[in-house]
Amino acid sequence: MAKSIASEFTKGLWNEIPPFRLVLGLCPVLGVTTTMQNGVGMGLATTFVLICSNILVSALRNLIPGKVRIACFIIIIATFVTVVELAMQAYAYQLFQQLGMFIPLIVVNCIVLGRAEAFAFKNNVMLSAADGLGMGIGFTLSLGALGGVREIIGTGTFYGASLFGPSFQPFTFMVQAPGAFVCLGLMLCIMNMFGSK
Repeated sequence: MAKSIASEFTKGLWNEIPPFRLVLGLCPVLGVTTTMQNGVGMGLATTFVLICSNILVSALRNLIPGKVRIACFIIIIATFVTVVELAMQAYAYQLFQQLGMFIPLIVVNCIVLGRAEAFAFKNNVMLSAADGLGMGIGFTLSLGALGGVREIIGTGTFYGASLFGPSFQPFTFMVQAPGAFVCLGLMLCIMNMFGSK
């Protein structure tokens, strides 16, 4: 059992890391990762929703009728997204403003809904919690890495601190929408190179 929990947790950190291996959840990956702070903030919000919704879906899996399971999943996920949104408004308002509409869009994020359908609905609470935590941390690391690379190259800062001094000419293309696609593509290439070895 302990080995199974560990394997469910670790699969989301490399083998099934959402944006790079499963190529899921690309809307927030591309939309909010102009800085590392935005990427980590969005990743942590999604992690909270993933863990809580996986636990509740797993706990209620024998009570949820199969014909309405997707609607039930959406209600459960939307509840936790509302909790995240209200908490961010209260305690991290500046981050909430920067993430904007991407917080409510966690409800329809295919990672969260997919984990509820493919895993939590079929497994016990402990395995579902481990799965949600692993996938969430992997998603947070992905968004943080992409945001960090885009921030360093696109603005010359890292987590808001200047790295290169006043003479640095930032490559502003990287913090624009096309730069997100280019950076994600390069990171996917690197991940696939390491994965094939």
